[in-house]
Parts: sequence; structure tokens; C-alpha cells
Amino acid sequence: MVVLSVILGVLLIIVGFSCIFTPLATFLATGYLLGIILLVYGIAGIIRSFGHKADVLEWILNILSIVVGVVAIIRPGNTLVFDGIILILIACWLLAQGIIQIILAFKTKSENKGWYWGLIVGILAVLLGILAFLNPMFTAVTAGILVGFFFVEAGISLISMGVAFGSDE
Repeated sequence: MVVLSVILGVLLIIVGFSCIFTPLATFLATGYLLGIILLVYGIAGIIRSFGHKADVLEWILNILSIVVGVVAIIRPGNTLVFDGIILILIACWLLAQGIIQIILAFKTKSENKGWYWGLIVGILAVLLGILAFLNPMFTAVTAGILVGFFFVEAGISLISMGVAFGSDE
């Protein structure tokens, strides 16, 4: 088990560096990932719907998830639409997060001496959200690099867990 964990960890690190060095290609693959997620979500929802009395709306949602997932996987142009939606969602999330952070900073101003740190983080998040709307290519490249760092971190974690648990055997 230790050897398998180390091998998988090394493979994840290699994939991670590949993602870091090709961030745009990595980001463009997220449309396929979203299609697969929708497909699996729809199938799991239909299986779950057989287990209990699901209403018509739940059935429609699950079937629609399967259809959209299959279409996203089969037609490459559709994955670009998903990639665009992901970029918009990232920008909206950054803006919303920043606005909420700013509001919370001012609300806790009287109780919190370091309230200005929340304000600074909120302002930075709003600025990043605006940048994400104005320059989606920057957001796509950044997202691809972050996915790469996630894989590298997951690989290191898998190797360290394998070695740590392997020493107990």
C-alpha cells in the first residue's frame, strides 16, 4: 500500500507541474470536468429518486443534469461555454466575498481591533473580482495554475501519508 501511495503521489505531482506549466489548457479542461460532474450528479439523483418518493421537479432536474453533462462531454464547443460560465462565477464569487468581507469589517469595527485587515482583504477581493470580469484570460490562467498547485499538494500529501502509515506496518 505504501508503494502504491508513493507512486500515485508522484504521478499527482507530475500532473500538477504539467498543469502549472500549461495553465490555459488546464483551465479549458474544466468544462469537461463540469460535464462529468453533471452527468454523475444526474445519475446519482435518479438512483436516489428510486429510493424515495421524488417529485416531478426532482426527476426533471436529474434528467436535465444528465442531458447537459452528456452534451458538454460530446460537443467540445459546449465545454467552452462551461468554461466561460466558470469564469463568470469566479468573478461573481470574488465580488460577493469582497463586499461581504467589507460589510463584516465595518460591523465588527467596534469589537475588533484588527477590523481593518478584513476591510483590506475585502477591498482586494472586490478588485480581483473586477479584474476577473475585465480580463477573463487572467482568471483562466490563474485558475489553471491553482489546479496545478492543488495536484502538487495532493501528491505531496499522499506520499507523506503513505510513508507515515507505512512505517507503522
